[in-house]
Amino acid sequence: MDDKERLRLMQTRIVKSYAWQRDVIVPLSKDFDCTVEELEEVFFNLFDLGTLEALHGTFASAKDICLYQKFHADLRLCWFSGTLEVISPEDAKQLKMKLVEEVNNGKSYEEALKEGQLELFELLKKEAIY
Repeated sequence: MDDKERLRLMQTRIVKSYAWQRDVIVPLSKDFDCTVEELEEVFFNLFDLGTLEALHGTFASAKDICLYQKFHADLRLCWFSGTLEVISPEDAKQLKMKLVEEVNNGKSYEEALKEGQLELFELLKKEAIY
């Protein structure tokens, strides 16, 4: 086995692992409407071995960041907190962090979003009184 074949074998072992397949490869291949093999090939060509080893951890941490940003958009906090400045950045951050934690603890995104909308309305009413 030459170095190129050995590298490919090590890359394959990483990407074929259960956690990689469950968390990254299968969901993304569905999103991209491609086969698992096509996506694996793209990853092999994009990333070296060291990057592939570290990618799963970055994918997991990016999940919370994406969820945080999704709540920001879906609660229209760019308008209420950014443009109108009726919700403080601190209150907006606390609300989003709370909702991300709830989703991570098993609550559905839709339930957490509805709860967030109600809490946002309470914040708006509180600001309207002052």
